[in-house]
Amino acid sequence: MSGCQRVVAGLCVGVVGMLLAAGAGAAAEAKVTRFARFQVEKKAVWGIVEGDRVRQIDAEPFRAWKPTDTTFPLAEVKLMVPTRPGCKVLALAGNYKSHLGEKGAPANPEVFFKIPSCLIAQGEKIVIPPGTAQVDHEGEMVIVLGKRARDVAPGKALDCVLGVTCGNDVSARDWQKNDVQWWRAKGSDTFGPCGPVIVSGIKYDDLQLTVRVNGEVRQQQRTSDLIFGVAAIVSFISRHVTLEPGDLIFTGTPGTTTQLKPGDVVEVELEGVGVLGNPVAARPERPKGAKKQAKP
Repeated sequence: MSGCQRVVAGLCVGVVGMLLAAGAGAAAEAKVTRFARFQVEKKAVWGIVEGDRVRQIDAEPFRAWKPTDTTFPLAEVKLMVPTRPGCKVLALAGNYKSHLGEKGAPANPEVFFKIPSCLIAQGEKIVIPPGTAQVDHEGEMVIVLGKRARDVAPGKALDCVLGVTCGNDVSARDWQKNDVQWWRAKGSDTFGPCGPVIVSGIKYDDLQLTVRVNGEVRQQQRTSDLIFGVAAIVSFISRHVTLEPGDLIFTGTPGTTTQLKPGDVVEVELEGVGVLGNPVAARPERPKGAKKQAKP
């Protein structure tokens, strides 16, 4: 087993342990459900986590579903990004005062788009592309839409939310500062780790968010410190962009972020949800003298 394989295997074992712990901690909550999207015979299926096993359900959780009799050991399944392929991915900038520094709080949620192709699952590599000098982690709570939301009032917004998961809004700071748009700074391939599961029925606006790099805590704050909470975010965005089941909203990162380097392992832990862990690697420069692709 290679070093990278050992890291990923360790992450998977750790995630299962954290999922079990999170599930036990949430047991006292009413109607808590833990949805997982995972691979069975090269096919993506959905299930609900029950202790150390995951029970397959007969449909996506975004519509009516029923549990089946088929279960799998949680430690043996390959977890996938917990949403529909091709979903919209939105994110908030400056949604914790601790991340704004001397800047004042925005009057409205400051929203930008990430690219669905940036999403990766638990254990998959964050790959630093050539040409950027600084790539930072940004641990966040991620909202997962469960119903279509268009011009929804704040008091009805939570009815459109399936649950929350962990996310890492990986960001190339130099591109973010110098480019006109954030398309590559925030949307490069692998810049959207998300997972490991979706949890509904917990108090989304009062969860502990912790980010660790190589086991060292780098960010930690409660989601009760968000400038705009879950309902306000969903309501505001729905006035301008129709949200669909499976769409993701990264809610913003707290405090000060730090640079990631090849060989690091970054973990985003959200209370009641679990841990999203990803190793970091670098994509090599194209060797000198390599043939360029022919122009069409």
